[in-house]
Amino acid sequence: MILTGLGLFLLCVGMVLFFLLPPRSLVQDLRSRGVSAAATVVGVDSNPKYVKVRLVSSPQAGTEVKLWDYAGMLPETQTGASMIVTYDPEDPSRILTQSWVKDPPTNLPAYGTAAIAAFFLLGTVALVFRRRWILRNWPSDDSVAGSAKAHGSKSVRLTKP
Repeated sequence: MILTGLGLFLLCVGMVLFFLLPPRSLVQDLRSRGVSAAATVVGVDSNPKYVKVRLVSSPQAGTEVKLWDYAGMLPETQTGASMIVTYDPEDPSRILTQSWVKDPPTNLPAYGTAAIAAFFLLGTVALVFRRRWILRNWPSDDSVAGSAKAHGSKSVRLTKP
């Protein structure tokens, strides 16, 4: 049980890193070397699972790319809308809206998974302390047998024969 709790904690920590590091590194890269440009939205899925934009005012004008999601989120927009985007000039497919580069939205999947990881860690620590307490305070066979004989009853074994 203790190893299971520790394993689940480590799994959740891995998921936190998975949800946290790629969006953060994308934002840092775009802040350091990104180019801002005007873009027009040319396609939006209904969920949205993707937002496709066409760059209008940049050396890459006319290029159509899908916006990267940030922690599984995409900006709410509609086809034909204009927006300012920031893209990586070395790889124009690495693109986010300029507002998300300046002030990224809350990364709810990372925070939620971190809370679950903390729950598993605290549960594992509680199990370890409970087990230690039980092992320290568990009566030995001699003490139980001695107290049973003192009261005139038969001795009771605590383990299977």
